[in-house]
Amino acid sequence: MIPTEFGQRLRRWCACSGALVLLFSLTLWGLLKYCLENDLFSYVLLVPAISAWLIWQDREQLRLEFRPAVGWCIALGAIAAAAILCSFVVGGATPDAEVNRLTLRTLGFVAAFGAVSFFCLGGIVMRQVAFPAAFLIFMVPLPPVGVDLLEMGLQHASAVVAGWFFSLTGATYLQSGLVFNLPNITIQVAPECSGIRSTLVLFMTSLIAGHLFLRHNWQRAVFALLVIPLGVARNGFRIVTIGWLCTEYGPQMIHSWIHHKGGPVFFALSLLPLFGLLFLFRWMNNRRLNPTNPGDEPPASRSTAPVTP
Repeated sequence: MIPTEFGQRLRRWCACSGALVLLFSLTLWGLLKYCLENDLFSYVLLVPAISAWLIWQDREQLRLEFRPAVGWCIALGAIAAAAILCSFVVGGATPDAEVNRLTLRTLGFVAAFGAVSFFCLGGIVMRQVAFPAAFLIFMVPLPPVGVDLLEMGLQHASAVVAGWFFSLTGATYLQSGLVFNLPNITIQVAPECSGIRSTLVLFMTSLIAGHLFLRHNWQRAVFALLVIPLGVARNGFRIVTIGWLCTEYGPQMIHSWIHHKGGPVFFALSLLPLFGLLFLFRWMNNRRLNPTNPGDEPPASRSTAPVTP
């Protein structure tokens, strides 16, 4: 049951949010077209729905009380204003310049939406929905320079790990940076082999899973950060697999399905250790909540009975 006073604030939030969407309609339309044309950012279209679903899941536990949060309103409003102003400073008619403007204006929209939410709903409610609200930052597409840096980092790291795997297999190879010279083929780790899209999606998935299933922030941090080395190891293993197939069965295997269509298979393999860690953390948390042996009980939960002679 929504309190009458808070119901008025909720209606005010809906009206302000609708006005904000209209104000940024051109930006949001440009974001929609960009994400439909760019596979790397196709996940952006799901972000608002995921945030809304997370809030809906916890709707019964929300404490609908209002407390002003002036500081957050000012901070997020300042970020929104700065992002919008910077978007007009970015010059040029190149595709990269257009994406930079789209990135800044989308950031301005997300920050403005956060400021409106704090202003209308207050700090108590926003603290309870902190994760879904913060998750909206993934609506902002990375600028081209950010994509290039991340892609380059994953590309070179994958080549290093692939070299380690080749050494473990005892294969004959010669590595020069991103190039592997094998007995009957030369393989180069291209930007498309960086796995940037699957790594971003897996990172977002780990954040959601940590929020839903883990109790401690340190567990959530470890769980999410594990995605990066897992993504690099997955790419390195894929490179070694393709190299081994080319060496054993011929260079034509470079055009096989495992190279062009095998990404989901290696993505699924990378989920195994991630889910293993999730189950481990869940087991640890359940063990602390429901100790099976008296010796497992926390000291604070034990009762001491008086001893009479």
